[in-house]
Order: sequence, then C-alpha cells, then structure tokens
Amino acid sequence: MNLKFTKMNGAGNDFVLIDNRTLDQTLSKEQIARLCDRHRGVGADGLMAVEPAEDGADVKFRYYNADGGEAEMCGNGARCFGRYTARLLGGDQKSLSFETIAGTLRAELIGSEVCIEMSDPFDLELNTPVEALAPVHHLNTGVPHAVVFVDDLAGCDIVKNGAAIRYHDHFSPNGTNANFVGILKPNHLAVRTYERGVEGETLACGTGITACALIHHLLTGAPSPVLIDVQGGETLSIGFEPGVDQSFRKVTLSGPADFVFEGEITL
Repeated sequence: MNLKFTKMNGAGNDFVLIDNRTLDQTLSKEQIARLCDRHRGVGADGLMAVEPAEDGADVKFRYYNADGGEAEMCGNGARCFGRYTARLLGGDQKSLSFETIAGTLRAELIGSEVCIEMSDPFDLELNTPVEALAPVHHLNTGVPHAVVFVDDLAGCDIVKNGAAIRYHDHFSPNGTNANFVGILKPNHLAVRTYERGVEGETLACGTGITACALIHHLLTGAPSPVLIDVQGGETLSIGFEPGVDQSFRKVTLSGPADFVFEGEITL
C-alpha cells in the first residue's frame, strides 16, 4: 500500500496529514504508529485525516496520537489541519469548519497563521488531590490537561514529573496530559508539556497551552489574550471571554501552521 502524505509543523508540534475524503485509506493502529516513528517512518507527534463531514461542517477531523490511538482533538494539529484542508478545498478559502470528537471547530486563516475557535472547556478542578512539585490543576480543553506552575521551568524534569501525573490514579483510566508553567509576565507564560500518547515532551501542545492560559486567568485575573512561549521557539496567543462560575466562551488559539514537505511511503 502506497500512502501519499503531507508533513506539517505547528509551533514545533509536527504532524502527518492525509486526504481521506473518499474513505479509501484504512490504517491500523500499528501502521499509524509506524508512520509517526522517528526512526522507521515519517516521524510525527500525530497523524490527521481529512474525512467527509457528517453533521454539516466542511469536513471531519480525525486525529491519532503517535502511538496510533485516536484522540479527541489537538489544538496545534487543528491549525495545521485548517490550513491543509483549505488548500485541498481550493479557492480563496479563509474560513472553514470541521467536526471533531470534541465538537465542531472553526478555523480562520490569516496568512501563514491560523486562529482556531476552540470548543468550550469543561471538567475544571483547581487544586486536585495529586502530590507534585506544586499544586496541580486540571481542565479539559478538548482533551484533558493537568497544569502545574513551577519556579524553575528550565530545570524541571518533564518526563519524570509528567509521567507521574499522566499515570496518577486520580486521572485513571485514560490518564491526562501534563503541563508545567513558568510565569514571565502577568499575561505572558512559558509552557513545557508531557503529552499522553507520545509519552514524552513535545515542542508544543495547543490544547495544553490553552488550559494553562485559562487556569492562569482563574488564579491571577490575567486578561485576554495570554501569550505563551513554547519549546519550539514560537509565541502563541490564547483569547477568551470569562463566563459565570469559572466558565469560558469564545476561546481561541492563534499561531503558525507551516507546510514542511510532501511524500509517499509504502506501508
């Protein structure tokens, strides 16, 4: 089986994207993991497939982690998916919608950057009963995220501490992603993320930095937008409108989405 693909990068998060609008590509979990393998495959943090919409959006967004397991969505991936799909659909496409397990999202294309209107976050839990370097907070921004504010972000052992939180009984059976945050300015953060499914640190995580920005607002009152530096070197922007009872609406994630290369691989 020969598979045509596009490699993209969103603030250091890298992805393999395929056009499956005809639903003729059926990949197993093992094949997806091989594609994402950095030694034996293309190499990526995850794979995304464009499929036909079922509920009125332009397309459907399928997202798979590097281990081959399907996940609800991915923020940085959604930006890449938006730009990739706009090119597939052709024309002067500046806005499009796509269905995910976490709900229908909308992407606005602004040059090489993409702004994603995220689904409303839920399952907020401040000060969870999890012992760690500092208090652990939790929020689902499409996928579950633990957030820990630390004094020494550069010296933090992300893999060790991230795995301890990711596999903690409090978040069983599915686990959680773990984000470690340093405060640079009142509305400017730096974030490092341990991603579930990758089982290690990635250069960026869109849903993760979104959770960090929203929890930072709840703890400090920092206004929208909150800027966040990620390990990939870019600065992304999280916009939001606070609601009642610690809720949020009109949450947006803005940042780059870059084409890297196109190829074909035999599976």
